[in-house]
Amino acid sequence: MATKTEAKKEIANVEEPSFSMTLTETLEENIQALPKDFNTVRFVQNALVVLNENEVVKDFAKIHGTRQIKQCMLKGAFLGLDFVNSEAYLVPYGDKLTFMTSYKGAEKLVKKYSQRPVKSIYSKVVRQGDEFEEIIVNGEPTINFKPLPFNGNAIIGAFAVCQFEDGGMQYDTMSLEELENTRKHSKAKSSQAWADYTAEMYKKTVLHRLCKHITIDFDNPNQVEAFNEGTEIETDIREQTKNDMEQTATEEFTIDTTAREVE
Repeated sequence: MATKTEAKKEIANVEEPSFSMTLTETLEENIQALPKDFNTVRFVQNALVVLNENEVVKDFAKIHGTRQIKQCMLKGAFLGLDFVNSEAYLVPYGDKLTFMTSYKGAEKLVKKYSQRPVKSIYSKVVRQGDEFEEIIVNGEPTINFKPLPFNGNAIIGAFAVCQFEDGGMQYDTMSLEELENTRKHSKAKSSQAWADYTAEMYKKTVLHRLCKHITIDFDNPNQVEAFNEGTEIETDIREQTKNDMEQTATEEFTIDTTAREVE
């Protein structure tokens, strides 16, 4: 008699051949919520690549089937993100699968949908020995960053900058303590991404925080919902709220220095 796990694997194997067909049908049912330049054939082909070649996704499908995979991929489709091009990820937390935009995906969406046309958007880590300062020039706040060449010293912070075509700029900074606090309350704090690509995760964290302060004009509510979910920076909201309350209880007041903007 087959065990429960074996039965689930059998179900997953039965579903796999029809994965592309059912995903295509789902996309067609939601065509009004997809970007105007969306390419269904290419998206489904790339989805199959992820299903067949991404070991994490493959393992999840064997145990839980492909239903959650299709649901998360649909969110990527709403935003026009390419999973093969690492613009979005499928991240498992136990028996749940979460859709998440990457650093590259966040850049793409802000450039495409920002209400205020964007010239460039990026984030950097600051290491010991680098020159970093927040200054005011002619009454306008700005930043000055001069990194040491090939600097491999310890990271002390990170920042993100969005430059607009009208000459304005919006930016955000996070100290190492703030970055590690985000990591501490991450559902995936022990993941390989945080362990092996710490600098990239720091850059993504501060960039996602900046994105929340940029006015983005999406075409429909499905895109708004998918974007908000995909830029939660893997944070366990309950733990973060608890931490914020503890900090507030010990502070007389707080000065909000996030998302500085220069007109």
